[in-house]
Amino acid sequence: MLTGVAAGILATLITGVSAVFWRNRRDLRLLWGAVPYRRTTRVSVSALLRIRDDDFCVLFHTPYTSGSYGPPGGVCKYRSTAEPDLERIGFRPQRVAREGDPMRADLRGFVPRQKLPAFARWVRKGADRESGPECLRRELVEELAEIGHPELVYGIEKLDFMLIRTVVDGPHRVPGRDYRQIRFHHVYNLVTNDSRAVELRERLLELGRDGSEEYVICASGDDIIQGRQGDHLIGSHTAFLIGARKVWGELPSIR
Repeated sequence: MLTGVAAGILATLITGVSAVFWRNRRDLRLLWGAVPYRRTTRVSVSALLRIRDDDFCVLFHTPYTSGSYGPPGGVCKYRSTAEPDLERIGFRPQRVAREGDPMRADLRGFVPRQKLPAFARWVRKGADRESGPECLRRELVEELAEIGHPELVYGIEKLDFMLIRTVVDGPHRVPGRDYRQIRFHHVYNLVTNDSRAVELRERLLELGRDGSEEYVICASGDDIIQGRQGDHLIGSHTAFLIGARKVWGELPSIR
C-alpha cells in the first residue's frame, strides 16, 4: 500500500514538474541563467532602427554615454492597463518617474528571477505596451531634436517599419552589481514605401557621411564589430543591426 502511495506521489511530482518545464520551455535559459543571483534581474524592452546603405548603418550620438553612438530607437513604454499584469509578475521600474518625466512608464526595471519566463511571455504577447513601430516613431521625434535636426520630424507619424529580428540579450552579469541583466531587442528596417520615408532615409545617410556632422555617423559592419569608428565609440547593442550576437560589453553611462 505504501509503495502504491509513494508511486502516486512521485507520478504527481513528475507530472507537475513536466508541466512547468513545458509551459516555460522557450524561456528556461532565462531562469537558469539568473539562478546564481537570488534577488532580481534587470530587464528592458526596446526597439532599434536599422537604416542601412550597402554595408553602412546610420548611428546617432548617445547622450547618456558621451562620445558613443548607437542605432535610433529606445525603450518601449507600457500602458496603464498593463499595471495589473506587471504587478502580478513583480516588475519594479528602475526609476520612479513623475508625470511628464520622459522616462515615465519605461519598460526598464527589475523582475524576480523566478518570474522571468512569465515576463518573457508577457513581452511576446505585445499587449498593453508600445509596439516597436510606435516606440520608434516616438523616439525618432525626440532623437532628431537631440541631434539638432528637428526639421526631419515632419511625417514621422506615418512611417512604417518591418521587423527583421528579435534578440534576447542575456542573462549577463553586470559589473559591480549583484544582479544580472536581460534585454529584449526588436530590430526594424524603415519601410521606404513613400516619398517621406525615402527622403528621411537619404537625408540621414547624407548626414552620416558628412565628416563635419557631430551627432550622426555611418558605421560599417567592421566598425560595429570592432566597437569604434575612429574617435567614435559604438555601443555594443549596435551589433544587433547586423546579427544576433554582440562582441563587446556595455559602455558605462553618465550618471
